[in-house]
Amino acid sequence: MDSLSHRLIFIRHGETDWNVEGRLQGQRDIPLNGRGRDQAASAGREARKYIAREGLTDLRYVASPLSRTRDTMELARGAMGLDPKDYALDPRLMELSFGRWEGLIWPEVKLLDPDAAKAREGDKWLFQPPGGESYAMLADRLRPWLATVTGDTVVVSHGGVARVLMAMIGGIPVSEAPLMDIHQGRALIFQNGGRRWL
Repeated sequence: MDSLSHRLIFIRHGETDWNVEGRLQGQRDIPLNGRGRDQAASAGREARKYIAREGLTDLRYVASPLSRTRDTMELARGAMGLDPKDYALDPRLMELSFGRWEGLIWPEVKLLDPDAAKAREGDKWLFQPPGGESYAMLADRLRPWLATVTGDTVVVSHGGVARVLMAMIGGIPVSEAPLMDIHQGRALIFQNGGRRWL
């Protein structure tokens, strides 16, 4: 596990129609739906209360460059009373790539690629979908980004990124991190080697 001396306020992007359908989005650029937009604003309001309660100042704001994360950041910042457009993008925060499985639902994956689907169940952290990334590979992508976190930061990213951060800085074993539920419309605080939901 890596150490992080600052606080991360992590917000997963709001809901998309593919989330509702159970489709593997990965790095496909799928927009928020109406509920997702509401979730983004709600997460911003909760983060604003937390930031005020904790007396945090000089926060950095950074998002994955996909439209669902950019829109979530802008709606959250608007709900926080901030300029919606004043934040940075970092491609290292993009979602885990599911490669050729993107766009499929799990029953389709199991029908089309049963051996690989079974292998994934055996070790979700190390399994690499065809043409995609493993969680371990995503951790390698995120490690240099974490090294740039030099102050308290609000980050808007994806469920896979949150799971990897849980293993890297949140105190969750790599065997359990890929199984964690990552809520939309709530902020997740990483601090002092642990994590908690707002």
